[in-house]
Amino acid sequence: MSPEEMFSKVNHPTHYTAHPSGVECITITRHMNFNLGNAIKYIWRAGEKENNTTLLDLEKAIWYIKDEIDRLKKEPKNAYYQSPHETSSGVSTEPYRPENEGPF
Repeated sequence: MSPEEMFSKVNHPTHYTAHPSGVECITITRHMNFNLGNAIKYIWRAGEKENNTTLLDLEKAIWYIKDEIDRLKKEPKNAYYQSPHETSSGVSTEPYRPENEGPF
């Protein structure tokens, strides 16, 4: 493998540039925090890897979004927000259902 081919596989693999826009995901995600950037990355590239990992990619995106929500709920500036299904300790008492959430 030539040095040029190795550089391409490291820095610009096909699933990095497969989005119809032609934009690499990192162009967008470098302006986000870790969790949100990773969630967008997994959504952006869902199913573009060799083994068609669409479901796994979307599950990973959900994991990062949930982790970000948990992080934000622990910050004092977000203490005013409490889901209707949480106790005062922040522990959910019911499964999350977006249709049950009111406007933020």
